[in-house]
Amino acid sequence: MYTALFMLFLAAGFIGVAALAITFVTGPKKTPQTATLEAYEAGIPAAGDARERFPIHFYLVAMLFIIFDLETAFFYPLAIRFQEAPQYLFWNALVFVAILGVGYVYVLRRGVLDWR
Repeated sequence: MYTALFMLFLAAGFIGVAALAITFVTGPKKTPQTATLEAYEAGIPAAGDARERFPIHFYLVAMLFIIFDLETAFFYPLAIRFQEAPQYLFWNALVFVAILGVGYVYVLRRGVLDWR
């Protein structure tokens, strides 16, 4: 009964150990003293100042992407239960898309998506 669960944990553990072993073997070799003195993130040496200012526009676009991208997660329950009440769920989805459309028009009118 628990064999499949045990196999899943075994496979996950093997993948984790294999990933650590491969990065240990193929990763960059540095002495601890030089590794602590230089900035290093994601395999790319740092370039420039860490306190560089970014326009707020980048953050607004990122938040809007997350908001409008997560809307698709709300359609899955509607799609799964669509056979039970097709008319009700169709109008429910239509109202949801209309609300998102109003938000999208607001964002367009405010000029958030205009790249200057």
